[in-house]
Amino acid sequence: MEKLGWLPVSPLLFYVDFMNEKDLETSGGMPVDAGEEQRLKRGERAEAERKLRAAAKLRENLQRRKQQARARRAGEEDQTIGLPAAKTDESS
Repeated sequence: MEKLGWLPVSPLLFYVDFMNEKDLETSGGMPVDAGEEQRLKRGERAEAERKLRAAAKLRENLQRRKQQARARRAGEEDQTIGLPAAKTDESS
């Protein structure tokens, strides 16, 4: 079974194939040739893989942002000495 990140690819592809079969059954009874059916499956498979990659990238980005937030909380305060734009009091 191929994996994309932590999620196996085959269950989603099975779902896409299943949905494709149901769509073909409800397409008004119009016959679809084998070549067109294969193109549909390949296109839907490619779309499913694209969505999996995007979801994995989003999870990776979220984990990185959470780690950065934890590091900021755990770290020391930033030193404001020498920063011209930083104001230490409201009077100036």
